[in-house]
Amino acid sequence: MKSGFIAILGKPNAGKSTLLNAILNEKIAITTQKAQTTRNAILGILNEDDYQIVFIDTPGIHEAKTALGAYMNKEALAQAEGVDIIYYIVDGQKGLQNDDKQILERVFSYGAPVFLLMNKIDELSNDLLIKRLTYAQSNYDFAEIIPISALNKDNLDELLKTSKEYLKDDVMYYPEDVKTNLNRDFRIAEIIREKIILNMYEEVPHLVACKVEEVKELTSKVQIEATIICNKQTHKGMIIGKKGSMLKKINDEASKDISELFDGKKIILSLYVKVEEDWLNSQKQLFDLGYFSGDRDE
Repeated sequence: MKSGFIAILGKPNAGKSTLLNAILNEKIAITTQKAQTTRNAILGILNEDDYQIVFIDTPGIHEAKTALGAYMNKEALAQAEGVDIIYYIVDGQKGLQNDDKQILERVFSYGAPVFLLMNKIDELSNDLLIKRLTYAQSNYDFAEIIPISALNKDNLDELLKTSKEYLKDDVMYYPEDVKTNLNRDFRIAEIIREKIILNMYEEVPHLVACKVEEVKELTSKVQIEATIICNKQTHKGMIIGKKGSMLKKINDEASKDISELFDGKKIILSLYVKVEEDWLNSQKQLFDLGYFSGDRDE
């Protein structure tokens, strides 16, 4: 029996959440093609006969311009402390860039073995892939360099096999039937936010949060009330849409996915849109929404 913790780090849209979902063969973290989709550290637990691995999906490390952005960076880097392995995942189309160097200096300082995962190899030519891997090997002291496609699950078996060799613990950290640390309300809120991200454009998705107010589970249906929070009146209008069309689309798509959390029960989802100006820079608001881990403002 082997066990341990693995943190998944990288810049926005590198494929961290897609990798977590692929490894667990279940949608634990929401995924979109837009940067900064993940805002919290999310645990995903892989249980096999001879090992248990606790993966920590983290927000993309980026140049923070708001209190929320600063929280996300702090949250991501904090997860690298004390883990057994750090996966540093990179978009293979872009390769390692200048801003990766500063991040990796911090990551290597934690002392854990760092695996470079060169992602999206299905989109690369062999020549470009070799160029990317050669550069990484020549310029950084990675414990392992493994090319993968998280989307297509290419080389994930090799990744897990190699990772097991670095695990030293022999205890079960979580019961075998537990796959994530996320509570139900958080997963509902994230599903709603995912649908906003997928359906909205420009800066609106990055300025939106969601909070579940009430869940009533009945025999054949589930009644849910949730609030979508934005920071501008104009954004509220865009989220609602003409005659409520956009809000209905978000509601319909979210209800379908939320139903899977309740074994296929019918979902009656009531969504409300509320304007909270500059909530991204309010510690109190971030705390209430589950994004800020420090003391609340008075």
